[in-house]
Amino acid sequence: MRIATVLAEGTARVGVVEGEPGDERVHLLGPGTTLLDLLRSGGLDEAGRAARRARPVALADVRLLPPLEPPSVRDFVAFEEHVEGVRKAVDGVSGVPEAWHDAPTFYFTNPHAMIGAHDDVPVPPGCRALDFELEVAAVVGRAGRDLTSEQAREHIAGYTIFNDWSARDLQSREMQVGLGPAKGKDTATTLGPWLVTADELEPFRDADGFLALALWAEVNGRLVGKDLLTNMGWRFEDLVAYAARGTAVVPGDVLGSGTCGNGGCLAELWGRGTSRDELPPLQVGDVVTLTVEGLGTVANRVVAGADPVPLPRSRPRPRNRPTTAGAHR
Repeated sequence: MRIATVLAEGTARVGVVEGEPGDERVHLLGPGTTLLDLLRSGGLDEAGRAARRARPVALADVRLLPPLEPPSVRDFVAFEEHVEGVRKAVDGVSGVPEAWHDAPTFYFTNPHAMIGAHDDVPVPPGCRALDFELEVAAVVGRAGRDLTSEQAREHIAGYTIFNDWSARDLQSREMQVGLGPAKGKDTATTLGPWLVTADELEPFRDADGFLALALWAEVNGRLVGKDLLTNMGWRFEDLVAYAARGTAVVPGDVLGSGTCGNGGCLAELWGRGTSRDELPPLQVGDVVTLTVEGLGTVANRVVAGADPVPLPRSRPRPRNRPTTAGAHR
């Protein structure tokens, strides 16, 4: 199934999408039910059957929202080619860190910054080097912890397109502190256009367990990147298993693959020698269109964002010390 969340007559509704591109229809459930509710209750299949009994509306007549509001968002870096190019662009260092091969590293990003498949993307405050990132995300459907990869596959409800919008100049500066990314990443993340349930993608699985999906990235109609999801260093069930090590994954958790290679973002291309004159950072008015085989297409326009609220630099380091044990003011 393709499960979408849409804005219909001013109300967020969950529905099942059917039909071919350009002629999609959505069968809506009643108001008050969210995709996260369905994942937590285990009622996704039943809800899908119920939705199909409803009279459909044209997808063109509603607005696609993010499929769900996730409890948490982990973004991995599972494509070696991406790491090579972006590391060179951001840090000026060649190659891949040896530690990258040890485990599928991730960072937590902002679960409150999800935007829909066709929503506008504001430029992050103070950013002058905005970039996109073409990714696929797995969505957890069942809670678990300390899972094997084989067990983890059964905990994936489905997949969606994930665009981790990145302020490269802010990211480069703040990561010199040894933490982050922070404000380089948390203004917007596109999630959509819908959740495709895991069973729909089983025909794409190769002999090694990877999903053989093609990915394309376009800026203003110009093809700038294309890759295959089979170029990931780990399978999605490996990502889920690592995320669940020593802790829990819960229904609705989103796990991004990390950006694909071969032009999955501008920074990778800059790191490989493409000049910023030829492929400049994204500007107001630019439209980024990302397509993933079996998942659909998202297209977002860049719009002006807010100016940064002024914040002082750190004060000079004080040298005050307590004069007696336990003393404080």
